[in-house]
Amino acid sequence: MSEACQRLRDAEACVEAVIQRVGQQITLGLPLGLGKPIRFVNALYERARQDPELQLHIVTALSLRPPGGRSSLERRFLTPFVQRLYGDIPELAYARDVARGALPDNVRVSEFFFKAGSYLNNDTQQRHYICSNYTHAVRDLLAQGVNVVAQMVAPGEAHGAQGQVSLSCNPDLSLDLIPLLREREARGQPVAVVGEHNAQLPFLGRHAAVPETTFDVILDQPSTDYPLFSAPQMAISPEDHLIGFYASCLLRDGGTLQVGIGSLGAALVHSTILRHRRNEPWQAVFNHLEVDRHFPVVAEIGGCGPFEAGLYGCSEMMVDGFLYLMEAGVLTREVFDDADLQTLINDGQVGLRPTLEALDALRQAGRIDSPLRARDVHWLVDCGFFRPETRFRGGRLQVGERSLAADLDDADSRRQLADWVLGERLAGGTVMHGGFYVGPERFYQALRDLPEEQRQRICMTSVNFINQLYDHRFGDQRLKVAQRQHGRFINSAMMYTLSGAAVSDGLEDGRVVSGVGGQYNFVAMAHELPGARSILTLRATRTSRGQTLSNIVFNYGHCTIPRHLRDIVITEYGIADLRGQPDEQVYLRLIRIADARFQEALLRQAQAAGKVSRAFRLPESWRRNTPEAVRAALAAGGAEDLFPAFPFGRDFTDDELVLGKALKGLQASTATWRGKLRTLWLAARARDDGRYRRLLARMGLASARTPREALDRRLVIHGLRQLDIQPDTDNSEA
Repeated sequence: MSEACQRLRDAEACVEAVIQRVGQQITLGLPLGLGKPIRFVNALYERARQDPELQLHIVTALSLRPPGGRSSLERRFLTPFVQRLYGDIPELAYARDVARGALPDNVRVSEFFFKAGSYLNNDTQQRHYICSNYTHAVRDLLAQGVNVVAQMVAPGEAHGAQGQVSLSCNPDLSLDLIPLLREREARGQPVAVVGEHNAQLPFLGRHAAVPETTFDVILDQPSTDYPLFSAPQMAISPEDHLIGFYASCLLRDGGTLQVGIGSLGAALVHSTILRHRRNEPWQAVFNHLEVDRHFPVVAEIGGCGPFEAGLYGCSEMMVDGFLYLMEAGVLTREVFDDADLQTLINDGQVGLRPTLEALDALRQAGRIDSPLRARDVHWLVDCGFFRPETRFRGGRLQVGERSLAADLDDADSRRQLADWVLGERLAGGTVMHGGFYVGPERFYQALRDLPEEQRQRICMTSVNFINQLYDHRFGDQRLKVAQRQHGRFINSAMMYTLSGAAVSDGLEDGRVVSGVGGQYNFVAMAHELPGARSILTLRATRTSRGQTLSNIVFNYGHCTIPRHLRDIVITEYGIADLRGQPDEQVYLRLIRIADARFQEALLRQAQAAGKVSRAFRLPESWRRNTPEAVRAALAAGGAEDLFPAFPFGRDFTDDELVLGKALKGLQASTATWRGKLRTLWLAARARDDGRYRRLLARMGLASARTPREALDRRLVIHGLRQLDIQPDTDNSEA
């Protein structure tokens, strides 16, 4: 830790200060996702562009950039949207040049997690990718020789935290990495730790609040603070909704939840809130699907009633859905940083309201003595068992002018304890442990607006505390086991093999789609924690080059999660409980939740391999796994708005949603050469009859001045006609 940090108001001055400390060979570690200090990073990158003597290696993950467009139509659609959402946010210059293949020779960028598919065809980034579990990232950053760490932080002054800053969105690696850098510094290696103030970043305390002196240099330039990069809400398809519904059946009241980003995670959150708040229509869908008959694992480990005890969130990523679960009264189970106390709470011997019986239980467990000692009293005050004004003086308890014996066996003392000393409620409880966050602007504003009491129930912390059971300075294995009862660790996969292996991060030709991240950690932890389950979700099919393919496959040349860690798999067609099952059952249970169009072929492959009896025939009920059945199930709840495409708001206008569907249809119809020729022929015949005036104007195609614009205009008209859009009669936008 620095004895003092330099507060500078100029990014270039910060760069100069760093070079003075470490020299011209810089390996820069940046946080995953949101917490990158854009002003400092851009200034350092520009210095490297101008000075070839400066060797810059950036090691990070998930470098966020606004969406672009590969075709002229996509660019026309995205440009106004991007300007609206990201126009005031400076672009991350190195990430822009990585995408363009325009990095200078003296700059290299290595990432251990990509935005899904973003670098699939970028040979340079594929070569520089570092394959690492999230919990190994600190080790691997140090192995790369990181000597500079830089991070966006929230200043503490406005929150009564003088001399502190909050790591807020990214304590995940920094809490472990910075102390290890300081050890290297103590051994004589020059290092620099840089913070960049941004008052737009929500200030979150607990583990995330650190002294300013953690940093050597802080960029404090309020006039250039910028909005946070937002990840817009994406539409939830009917298939995603049904996957989320099935997953919500597996949540145990009083349990623990981990969930990832994306529409599948949002669908789970939505169905969980439905189960809690609108249980009758939720039950109607449950009964229509005959979940209890077809998937008995739900009765064994899940539930179908509202959440009375509530859930506790323990997730490397705090997605915005956790706040919605808090608002809905689902994320309410508090955990505490003491293993003895947490165990007694789990056993029902201690509740959130302090009682004499709770003190007796603590004494019997050996957590406190009688008569009470000074350390007992301090701990009881900190935990809220005793009122904050309680003091221990001369072997007695003092509350204001009252003094009483600290003897739990004395009847008079017990009566006085109940009357004068016991607190109102336990203090210091946590309903959410998270490692990092990124989400829509509405999420950031909700975090900024949280009342202090709610803010204190969220603890952003080290990913090494969250993602595994090993002892950590924030809590040992015994504490983690006590807190994470009935854990449900829910992540998504791209494909799943009949033998039980998950494909989540890459392709069989070696190209990386995203990264392992924390998925392996949570799957492995689910197999170690008593009562925990790993749940992998995936859509049963995907479309590629105009062809529908199964995501349940016989085998695949790459896997992220090996088959010996198989557990629970969910598609829109149901739940496959694979843990502890023989191979034949594993194969059949996965075929059971595959799309009906592919079941026969999968069964033949399994039988040819000797994994399934040749006498087995597909039951008729399995053959009902069709898209039509998905829509029928969602309609069974009776309420028209039960499963909306955007349950948590959206960033797209009404017009943009219509145009997005039209462009998606065009993309699907032009996936093959034959499809392209047919679409172009149909588009050439399309004529403007005035129906789509407003939508064409939104695309910048109210008129056509060039042959390219004329073609684009006709393609849009053709795409809209495929949707059977009503005539343009108003000018409404969301």
